[in-house]
Amino acid sequence: MTATTLAPADRTATDDYATLRTAVGAYRVTAPLVRLTGDDRLTFLDGFLAKSADYVEPDTVREVLALNADGTPFAILLHFEIGDESWLLPRTAATADELGAYLAQFEPSGVTVEVSPEGWGATAFEGPTAWSVAAAFVDFDISGLTLHAVTESTDAAPGATAHLARVGSTGEYGYLLLSDAPQAVHEAVLAAVAEQGGAEVGTDALARMQAEAGMGLYDAGFGGLTVGRADVAWMIDWNRIGEFHGSDGLVAPTESDARLTALVAPVGSRFTPGTPLTAAGRQVGTVLHQAPAANPEEELVLTLLDAPFWVPGLELTAEDEAGDARPLRTATLPRVIARSLTSKIA
Repeated sequence: MTATTLAPADRTATDDYATLRTAVGAYRVTAPLVRLTGDDRLTFLDGFLAKSADYVEPDTVREVLALNADGTPFAILLHFEIGDESWLLPRTAATADELGAYLAQFEPSGVTVEVSPEGWGATAFEGPTAWSVAAAFVDFDISGLTLHAVTESTDAAPGATAHLARVGSTGEYGYLLLSDAPQAVHEAVLAAVAEQGGAEVGTDALARMQAEAGMGLYDAGFGGLTVGRADVAWMIDWNRIGEFHGSDGLVAPTESDARLTALVAPVGSRFTPGTPLTAAGRQVGTVLHQAPAANPEEELVLTLLDAPFWVPGLELTAEDEAGDARPLRTATLPRVIARSLTSKIA
């Protein structure tokens, strides 16, 4: 496929998907930012993040999990350490009010918490040529910005404070610009993306690629799943049970538990959440979420499957929205081999 730059009104989710897979797509980050300041901010973060901040380096970003009091997942967050500040950015759905209420329950001492700090915002861009866009915003060889590193960007917009992080959500090269001049930086990114044959992309194509990369929860949410059922137990530091919010309610998953599983189905199949999945007439799971139909080759469905049916390559059946029985097959993730895996940063 060859990506083409179209006027926004002419673009479809399939166009956006092709752009993200073959070139570079930009999008505005709409999730609420949180800024933390104060010498005790890392201690504060350790009170509710499921992995310790003991070994977090300055000018880095990591993905972390926060739990509810009962041990169920609250949100997946990006945690940035930039200078004397910590920043949080939700990956899963969380409003500013929800974040504010969640953080307020910990009564921070010596830490200032600002939810949606005025004037700040973020723009991201991803794709196999995203590095060539990022190169326009730094004064060094962009290959020197390693995954999960953050650097100051003096070229994003005149007079703006901007931080460029190498972090993505699609399996392709990804970068994010955090700035106090978000509109100017967003326009600068769009101009740089257009020069590389890319375009601004919508949420459907982005959500589809995230699901294919194994990050479908970003769009689907947790829907009341436990840590084990959501298959995010790897984000827990099990040696810190009792040390962070909600950890006392955790139960380590076992091989006999039901698990979040990706299935593929024929193009055009649409399934309602809650639809039963069957094997030889026996119900073995439930449809949770269907990724947007941006990939023209197949549909991707997230399900909760009983053990041992979450293994790859099994043929299952579900009734689609039209009432027809449709075949589905359990699949491994990532579903698509990212072009960035074989496309080097020049």
